[in-house]
Amino acid sequence: MELRNRRLYRSTHSTFEEYCKDRFGFQRRHPYRLIEASAVFDNLMKMCPNWTQNEIEDDPATVHSDQLQILPTSEGQIRPMTKLEPQQQRQVWQQAVEQAGNKIPSARIVSDVVQRIIERTKVPNTYQIDEVCQILVKDNPELRGKGGCWAIVTTANEFSCTVKLWDGELTVGLKHLKSFDYLPQECQQVQELSDRLARIYSDSLEETVKNLLQSLGKLNRPYLTAMEEKLLTLLESEYGKIP
Repeated sequence: MELRNRRLYRSTHSTFEEYCKDRFGFQRRHPYRLIEASAVFDNLMKMCPNWTQNEIEDDPATVHSDQLQILPTSEGQIRPMTKLEPQQQRQVWQQAVEQAGNKIPSARIVSDVVQRIIERTKVPNTYQIDEVCQILVKDNPELRGKGGCWAIVTTANEFSCTVKLWDGELTVGLKHLKSFDYLPQECQQVQELSDRLARIYSDSLEETVKNLLQSLGKLNRPYLTAMEEKLLTLLESEYGKIP
């Protein structure tokens, strides 16, 4: 966080993302996830008693097990809580620890507890306009065939989002969306790809072409490979859809 806020990377790199990739091997969004996770971890630490690690190691007999707070050991366990308020983060973690049998809970357990609290307390929709998400079918038969597709948020409702796919729009509940956590420029790349696919698509297309467009609409990255770019450019040329 200090490296980013004080721009200490500027002496060797033009952007924070490039610095983190070269210095730590972090890819794209990961440095920001760690920064967000550190804030949540600091918040959870406030639930701990005022025991220092040295005191615990020096005389563990003086510290009762119920006085020690179980804390996350990975960023993945914290990630589902980053969009919640501090008090809700503590509530989620306590419930997740209890559900895990007073052991460190998995990321899935934490995510399940977060979802229940969202549904019970009606936490405001945290998705933002132009955010790129993935469609999760789960138990919704109306989303069959849409699983894995990326979707761009166009309207953030109270308990749902209206999203734009490459072949149309639909409104889905929050539990059927998962953010890709793309950076703003990556969201813009997906938006441009979506527009290109939409200009080509029509019901009269051959099945092979539709399948290709559908596969491009399920990419789990915001860019095309060289071959994918060649194929899409060929389709644009063939169907006269180049803007």
